[in-house]
Amino acid sequence: MPTAIRRVKINLSSENKTEELAIKISKKLNLGDIVFLYGEMGVGKTTFVKYLIHAFQKIYKSKKTEVTSPTFNLSNEYQIGKIKINHCDLFRLKSNEDVKNLNLFTEKQNVITLIEWPEIISEKPENLIEFFFEYEDNFEKRFVNIKGLDI
Repeated sequence: MPTAIRRVKINLSSENKTEELAIKISKKLNLGDIVFLYGEMGVGKTTFVKYLIHAFQKIYKSKKTEVTSPTFNLSNEYQIGKIKINHCDLFRLKSNEDVKNLNLFTEKQNVITLIEWPEIISEKPENLIEFFFEYEDNFEKRFVNIKGLDI
């Protein structure tokens, strides 16, 4: 019998709230987790990823680095202590075959994978957590729904 997966809607209408959520999430993610980040352009996906990576850097007492969108190079890699975070942006990809060529899900040990614009992926991987970013009130407020992770 299938089990219901709880979705939690969280207000991210300020960068402070986004950073607070990222810190909380950094303590919940496990190596091998894959995070899909859905949402319109400008809704806060990359900003969330920046704060998440900074939270991991703080945990591992690593130097805070610049976190940019990987839109043009498709993937940025961050080695933080014993973990590696792969931050991918699939916006420019045209087919699922392009996704397969990136080998996004082959390396799982010591890796957390964050993927923006995952809609092109036809088969969902194991250890998947999904973040659904959205605007409300004429773009004045931002929220995220989280599926697959209790916070």
